[in-house]
Amino acid sequence: MSTLSSVNITILGSASAQPSSTRNHSSLALRLDGDVWLFDCGEATQHQIQRSSVKMGKVQKIFITHTHGDHIFGVLPVLAMRLNGAGGTVDVEDPRAVTAPPKDVPPLEIYGPLGTRAYVRNGLTYTHTLLGMPYVVHELRFPSDPPDGDYTALPPHPMERPGRNVAQVDGVWPEIFKGALATVSAAPILHSIPCVGYVVNELPVPGKVDPQKYIPELKRTKTPMSVMRQLQHGESITLSDGTVLHGPQRKPGRKIVILGDTYDPSPIAGLAEDACLLMHEATNAHLPGIDPATKDADTYETVEERAKSRGHSTPQMAGAFAKKIRARKLVLNHFSARYAGDDDMNEETARVMSRIRELAESTYGGEVVCARDLMSFELGPRKE
Repeated sequence: MSTLSSVNITILGSASAQPSSTRNHSSLALRLDGDVWLFDCGEATQHQIQRSSVKMGKVQKIFITHTHGDHIFGVLPVLAMRLNGAGGTVDVEDPRAVTAPPKDVPPLEIYGPLGTRAYVRNGLTYTHTLLGMPYVVHELRFPSDPPDGDYTALPPHPMERPGRNVAQVDGVWPEIFKGALATVSAAPILHSIPCVGYVVNELPVPGKVDPQKYIPELKRTKTPMSVMRQLQHGESITLSDGTVLHGPQRKPGRKIVILGDTYDPSPIAGLAEDACLLMHEATNAHLPGIDPATKDADTYETVEERAKSRGHSTPQMAGAFAKKIRARKLVLNHFSARYAGDDDMNEETARVMSRIRELAESTYGGEVVCARDLMSFELGPRKE
C-alpha cells in the first residue's frame, strides 16, 4: 500500500462575511500529493488559485460546509474554469456544446448540504454555461431533510452525473469518500443554518522498520533483499524454511479537521479527536486597547454572546474546542473585516493578530496560527 508523500494546506481566503483588500472570502486548498481538494469556495476563489501555487487543473473535489454566499459563491466560476466552460447560446446550435459527458473522464466531485446541487444546477442553467467535462454533487442530508429531491425542478445539466444523497449514521456521515490513501467523514456543527465540518483521515501508514530484525533472517535463507520493501509496507512474507516475518504494525495517519462557521462544533468532537490540525473560525474578538473599534461598553462576555447569536466563535471558544479534542495544532480563520490580513507587513495589524492568537492560546495551550490569505504550509507525518 502506498502512502502520502506530501500534505500541503494553502489558505485561499480567510475573511468572514465581508471580504477586504487583505482577506478574500473563505476557501482552503488541501493538496494530497498531486490532487487538490477545496474546502469552501467563496467569491473570487478562482483568482486566489491563480495567485497561489495551487494548480486549477489538479482540483478533484470541492467540499462545501454550508450554503451562505461567502462559502459557495465561487463554485460556479471554479467549475467553469476547471471544466473548460464557455458561455452558451440560445436558439442557435452551438458547436461547442457537449451533450454527453466523456465516459473516460472522472467527474469533479462536489460535497455539501441540501441545496448545493440546486445552487450549482440553477447557476449553470440560467447563465447558459457550457462545460466540457462532467461533475457530480453529493448532498449530506440532515434527519430533517427530505431523503430525495433536489430543491429544484430543473433537469440536470448535460454535464451533471447522478449524485448520492447521504443519510446520517448515528449523527454523522462516516466515510463519505474513501480512497486509496485517505478518507473523508463529516458531521454537523452548529451555525445559523445547516452546516458541516469535515475530517480528512490519512489511512494507516507503515511503522518504523528495524533492519537488524530482518536482514539476518533474509541472509540465512538467501532471500532477496528486495522483500524488505514488502516488510516496510507492513506486509508479511514466508521464507523458504517456513519462517514468517511480519512487517511493523501500521500507525495512524494524519488527521485534518476543517470546520465551517460555528458557535458550537461539539457534534463533530468524536470524529475530530486527536487531530493533527484543526481549522476553526474566530470571527470576533474582544481587543480593548488594541482594536480601536472596540466599544467601551464591551466585555469578553458581550462579545462572545454577540458572536454566538450570529452563529460564530471567539478565539477562546476555538482554543477550548482544540483542547477538548486534543488537537496538535490550531489554525484560526474566518476573521471579521475589522481584522486585516497584512500582519506580515503592518505592525498595527501584527499586534491585533498576535493578541487574537494569545486569546486562543489561553484556553488551548498548544500551537496557534492565525490564517493569512495565500499562507501555505506542509503538514508533516504524524508524531506519536
